[in-house]
Amino acid sequence: MRWALVRVCLAVTAMVVVAFAVPLGLVVKEMARDRAISDAERRAAALGPTLSITQDRSELTRALAAAQDGPGNRIALHIPATGGAPALDLGTRRAAEDDLATTRRLGRASISAVPGGSVLLQPTALSSGKIALVEVFVPEAEMTKGVQRAWLVLGAVGIALIVGSVAVADRLGIRMVKPARRLVGAAHELGEGRLGARVPEEGPTELRLAAVAFNSMADQVVQLLANERELAADLSHRLRTPLTVLRLNAASLGDGPAAEQTRAAVEQLEREVDTIIATARAAKPQTAAPGPGAGCDAAEVIRERMGFWSALAEDEGRTVRVAGVERPVRIPVARADLAAALDALLGNVFRHTPEGTAFSVDVHNGEDAVLVLVSDAGPGIPDPRAALARGASSGGAGSTGLGLDIVRRLAESTGGDVRIGRSVLGGTEVRIWLQLRDRGADGRRVTGRLRRAHRVSRRPRTAGAS
Repeated sequence: MRWALVRVCLAVTAMVVVAFAVPLGLVVKEMARDRAISDAERRAAALGPTLSITQDRSELTRALAAAQDGPGNRIALHIPATGGAPALDLGTRRAAEDDLATTRRLGRASISAVPGGSVLLQPTALSSGKIALVEVFVPEAEMTKGVQRAWLVLGAVGIALIVGSVAVADRLGIRMVKPARRLVGAAHELGEGRLGARVPEEGPTELRLAAVAFNSMADQVVQLLANERELAADLSHRLRTPLTVLRLNAASLGDGPAAEQTRAAVEQLEREVDTIIATARAAKPQTAAPGPGAGCDAAEVIRERMGFWSALAEDEGRTVRVAGVERPVRIPVARADLAAALDALLGNVFRHTPEGTAFSVDVHNGEDAVLVLVSDAGPGIPDPRAALARGASSGGAGSTGLGLDIVRRLAESTGGDVRIGRSVLGGTEVRIWLQLRDRGADGRRVTGRLRRAHRVSRRPRTAGAS
C-alpha cells in the first residue's frame, strides 16, 4: 500500500509538472524572441526620420553609426536608385535578395532566418516615393537570452514538487501501513491463542474504527471463552448433587467387596468432577440479566428440591424445616438456575456438617425483593468474604469453591447479593437477596420489614463451603 501510494503520487505530480512546465517554458522562449524583435524594431525606427529627409551617403553613414549601439555590424541600409542617383547599400547585408524584393513589394516588415540568427527587414518610404529597407540582424543568443535560466528554474521547481509530493505520500503511506500492520500482527497473535493481543486505536479514521472493532471482537472472544469455561465448571458442579447422594448411599452399604468397589468408584468420580471444575474455573463470569417474561416460582422450586434432600436428611437423622413456600413467589430467575443454587447450598450442608445437624430454608417475599435463607446448626465458616470469592474454598478435599459463587451470580443477575452470617440455629446462614425491581440510587432498595427482620452477623465460623 505504501509504495502504491508513492507511485500514484509520483505519476500524478509528474503529469501536473509536465502539463504546466512545458507550456510555461515555451511561453518564456516566445517572450524572449518577442523582446529581441521589439528591440530590433526600435533600432530600425530610429533611422526612419533620417531616411525621409535625406539620401546623402555621408549623412546616412553618420546616422547608421549612431544606431549601431551594440557589438558588431548589425544594421544595414538598402536604398533604391532615385533621380539618377545609384542604389545605395550601407552596412553588412545578410538577408537574401529575394527577401528584400518581397519586403519592398509587400510594403510591410518581415523576419527572415539567416545563419547565426534572424534579420528584421523594415520598409521606410522615401521622399521620392520609393521604398528603402532597414535591415537589423538579431543574433540567436539575443532571441534566447534568459530562456535557459528560466527553464532551469522551472525544472528545479518541478523536481522539488515531485520530491515533496513523494515524501508526503511516503509519510501518509507509513501512517496508513503501520496501523494496518499492527492489526495484522494482533490478528495473528489472537489466532495463535494469545488472547491479550490488542491494537492501539490510532491512525486514519477507517483504520482506527477497524482497531476498535478488532479490540471489541477480541474482548468478546475472551468473554465467550471465559463463559464457556465457567459453564463447564458450573455444569460439573451440578453433578456433585447426585454424587453426594451416591456417596451417602454407598456409606450405608456395609462391608464387602461390592460395597468397597462402589465407594471407590464414587470417590473416583468425585475426584474426576473436582478435576474438571478446577481446570475450568479460571475465568471470571459475566452474568446477563434475564429477559422480559423470564422467571419461575421460587416456592415451587424450593418444595421440589427440599423433597429430594429430605430423603437424605431422614437417613442421616437431620431435622429439616421449610417456611414461606405456601404461596407462589415469582422471581426473575430461571428455574434450573435456582435449583442449581439450592442444590449447591444444601449440598454444602450435607458435605460440611456432621450427621444429625439440623437445617432450614425460609422464604420471605417483600414488595421489591425476595429473601431466601438457608441455615444450619453446623460449626460455621471462618472467613465468609473469602468463601464468596470464586474458586476460594476452606473446606479441604472435595471442595472446589464454586458452590457459593453460583449462588452469588444468581443473586447478582437480579441486582441482588449474597451475605453469609450466623443463623438462629447457631451455624451458617446464607442470605440470598433476589431483587424484583431496579435498585435505587443507593443500590439497596429493599423493604424495611425484611431489613429489620434479618440482620447479618459477622461472627467467625469453622467449616468450609464449596
